[in-house]
Amino acid sequence: MTTSTVEMVVPAAQALRIDDTSLEVDLSDGRTICVPIQWFPRLAHGTPAERASWRLIGRGEGIHWDQLDEDISVEGLLAGRPSGECQASFKRWLAARAG
Repeated sequence: MTTSTVEMVVPAAQALRIDDTSLEVDLSDGRTICVPIQWFPRLAHGTPAERASWRLIGRGEGIHWDQLDEDISVEGLLAGRPSGECQASFKRWLAARAG
């Protein structure tokens, strides 16, 4: 028996919009993917100014927020994967933000 592997070409992120409820990412293949912001607690707890301060990384393979220490990959969005951060790590991050 033989099997073949199909390589998936992941489109690049080109632009995004983010508000209190959702993250929308425009992709290079013409699609727009929209996910709930609650999938990414650091974004959900960020201020509008912090959420607006993002940059594309890896030629659009992902998105990075310096102030929130958050990275999201296009591949993860397409697969429907929310944040994989454990609760303990997130709670430490929240506590550090509180000062």
